[in-house]
Order: sequence, then C-alpha cells, then structure tokens
Amino acid sequence: MSAPARQLPLFDDAAPVVRWDTLDERARGTRFVGLPIRSILNSPAATHMGFWSVNPYIGCEFGCTYCYARDTHRFTVERAHHDGALDDAAFREFTGAEGWEAFEQRILVKRDAAAVLARTLDPRRLAGNPLVIGTATDPYQPAERRFRITRSILETLRGFRGLSIGIITKSPLVTRDIDLLVDLSRRHQVSLHLSIATADARLARRLEPRSPVPSARLRALGRVTAAGIRAGVLIAPIIPGITDDVAGLSTLLASARAMGAQYAVGSPLRLGPAARRRFLPWLEREFPALAGRYRRHYAGADHVTPAYQRALSSRLDRLERLHGFDPDAGLREMREWREGAPAPEPQALLL
Repeated sequence: MSAPARQLPLFDDAAPVVRWDTLDERARGTRFVGLPIRSILNSPAATHMGFWSVNPYIGCEFGCTYCYARDTHRFTVERAHHDGALDDAAFREFTGAEGWEAFEQRILVKRDAAAVLARTLDPRRLAGNPLVIGTATDPYQPAERRFRITRSILETLRGFRGLSIGIITKSPLVTRDIDLLVDLSRRHQVSLHLSIATADARLARRLEPRSPVPSARLRALGRVTAAGIRAGVLIAPIIPGITDDVAGLSTLLASARAMGAQYAVGSPLRLGPAARRRFLPWLEREFPALAGRYRRHYAGADHVTPAYQRALSSRLDRLERLHGFDPDAGLREMREWREGAPAPEPQALLL
C-alpha cells in the first residue's frame, strides 16, 4: 500500500525568531542593541502631530524621571514581540522587571537610519511641514559619541535643500556638529531646541540623574548661537508645583537670553502609562506632599488640565516679555507641535 500523500503545511511554525544584535554593553548594565528598520520617517498621520519626525535611537541613557518617551520604547518592544522579532525571554528583558528601567538600560540603535532616510525622504511628501530630530529620544545622548547616527542623518540632509529642520536635545554634545549645522543652515531652515527643565542644578540632578547639568547646556546654547545657528530653549517639561514657580522660570529665561536664545517655549508635564510607573514613585520619595494630587489627576489623564495650561501660558508670556523674548516668536516656532487641547476638566491640578 502506498504511503499517504504528505500534507502541505498551512503555516510555517518553524520560522526563525529574529534577534536584535548587541552592539555594546556598559559596565553598569546598559546594553545597546541594533534595531533593524525599513523606515525612519514618522508622518504626522502616524504621530498626530503637525510635523515629520526622525529618532536615531529608541530609549535614552539620560533616563529622566518624567520622560514621556518611555511609552515609545514600550510600544516598540511590544510590537516586536507580537511580530515574532523577540521571543518571550527577550521580551521580559526588554520590558524590565520594574516596567520602566529598560528604557534607559536597553537602548535600540537604528544603525541604518541614514541610508534608509536617503532612500525614502521625498521633500514633496513633507509638504512644507517641519522635520524634527529627537522627539522621542535624545539624539545626542552619550551613545551618539560612538554610534554617530545623528551626525550621519544630518550629513544625509546635506543632499537636500529647502527643508525646515528642528533638533531637540539637552546635551552639549550637539556642539560637536556645529560645522555641520552651519552648513545645513545655508541649505535649510534649521532650529536647535535646547531642552532645559530648570536652571537649578540641585533640582535638575534630582529630576534627571544622568543628564548634563543646566550650566553646561546653557554654555552649549551660547556656542551654537555664536556660530549663527538659530536656537532657543524648550522649557520642558514644566512640572506643576516643582518647576513652575515664577523665580525659577525667570532665572532660566534670563540665563537663556544671556546666551543668545532667540525664543523660549514652555511645555507642561505629560505622563503616559509607562512614564507614570517611573515618575510617580519618584514623586512619592522626593515630593510626598504632591504625590496624592498627582496620582488622583494622572489616574485618568496624561495631560495637565486646560485651566492649568492657561495659567501657565499667561505666566510664561509675562516672564518672556520681561526678559526680552517675543512670546509670539516661540509660538510660531512650535505652533505645529500642538497636540490639541486635552478634554475639559473642572479645575486646575496645581497653580
């Protein structure tokens, strides 16, 4: 009797799991992993923002307590697990036991970012919208010294003309690329948004344990503006009850103006689910008197209330004028970043 015909497989259950290659590992346990990519540009339709964005890394060594980008790292890892790029063991490693530490200890490096950008960037698709580098990571975090992904992206943009390019960073490492930024400013409209949450070094160390001190960032701002590059300060996030006081904001604005900042923009705290897991326990330890109010508010919202936003905007407007800034210049610079007003709530969180 002849053997039965072999059934053709309906599914390939033996498909190999694609593993992310380790590129480097630090003594403190931080690991840098190559992330295979087919695209690098994030469209306004995908992000619900008014600009295109490019992020050379996912995750950030600075590990700021409040960082909203923790959610981006979590989404990337969950999607990779769902698609089979990470097995269960790797998924547990890349999410972390505490649910937040992987963001700053497992940095995903987009090694092919420049090549993919050169192949896929069509200025016509941007339709005049800005291209912003570093919306969900710091493009000049310490890893950039070795991997130079951000610099390679900027070098790629040399091959285009007439774009509106923004860069967000809190790192003085940006001064390494002053020559390139000057060249790009001849071809494009370039703006550097230097992120500083506070000028108080002690408070900054509590909020951002591994970030460059505020004075180093301000010196970098001075070097950039002295080179003729358009630059301003992004006061972000402004944390209710902690960094929103008049004296602190006034000191920061005065320091930025002295370093040649051409505009200033403030943005209040936003806490998504992953960011909450890091920030709220920190708040319990460092500012326990505020913790209960934060937990009640952010249990059902990612944003501050409209009332708080209005009060903060009024305060910033007044202080910017006091220190010689044109508030409208900052609004024009960042107008396209607005995400729309959050849902109405009965009262402000803090004032």
